[in-house]
Amino acid sequence: MTTYKEIFGKYVKNYSSDPSSDIEGQIWYNSTSGTFKSQVNIGGVWSSGGNLATSRYSAGGAGTQTAGLCFGGQATAVSNATEEYDGSSWSGGGNLATARRYTSGCGTQTLGLCATGLLSSGPTVLSSATEEYNGTSWSGGGNVGTARALLAACGLQTAAAIFGGSGPLANTEEYDGSTWTVGGSLATARSALAGAGLQTASLAFGGKTTVSVTATEEYDGSAWAAGGSLNTARQTLAGAGIQTAALGFSGQTGNGTGLTGAAEEYNGTSWTNTGSLATARSYIAGCGTQTAGLAFNGNTAGTATEEYIDPTLGVQTITTS
Repeated sequence: MTTYKEIFGKYVKNYSSDPSSDIEGQIWYNSTSGTFKSQVNIGGVWSSGGNLATSRYSAGGAGTQTAGLCFGGQATAVSNATEEYDGSSWSGGGNLATARRYTSGCGTQTLGLCATGLLSSGPTVLSSATEEYNGTSWSGGGNVGTARALLAACGLQTAAAIFGGSGPLANTEEYDGSTWTVGGSLATARSALAGAGLQTASLAFGGKTTVSVTATEEYDGSAWAAGGSLNTARQTLAGAGIQTAALGFSGQTGNGTGLTGAAEEYNGTSWTNTGSLATARSYIAGCGTQTAGLAFNGNTAGTATEEYIDPTLGVQTITTS
């Protein structure tokens, strides 16, 4: 009978307890349980990260899983607080000049962008203000053409796009680092949607018309075209990644009364369900990539942070017959 050594040129190692390994496909023998085991891909998994210092919802987000940025939102009052994430904990950053909620964000931790939002927790007062972050402090940028809230943003500080918003709106605007100009309109006007990608390769998904929608649209820098629909219709969700490798998660289903922790991955054509967040929430912010996402704040878990990894490796017992 052919042995493992003869096939692969090495012996299966013997351990009394399962070793720590990040190598998919590694095989060993556990002498305590008397079984062969292996590291296998168990898909995308969320795990707890460090809590925000300021409890809030409807904040803006930017950056990566190990260098995230959270700003604005609603706490006991509309907030101007900024916090920076280092992959394990949040620390205070420079405050926004203009406190706001239901805002949008994009860029990086050291080159972040915050655009529009609501200025108060009372009557609707929309902002057209843009602010730019340099890793220490915020400074004023060019005003948007259409003040709005509950919109989506993507891209970089010097090449950003915003789209949708309360109304609902179909408007898209593009930013060059100083001035906003009008871009192509969404086919489906909506608010409370999510975005991902770059200014010339944007992705808009989910949101609300009169109820939560599954619609996804792709932008090429001038026009939007239909993409694959989400599996779960939702609004007030968050997104991360790029147009061809995006992550969408959490939000409200139906007419906005049901919470979901469901997450989905987009491959440029269709969405696939993946691991759900531990805490279902809405009015959530996010950043990062499809394989290393970050979710934070929300109206039911104001300080909670969760980190997403795909692929995640897990131990599987090998059975034979």
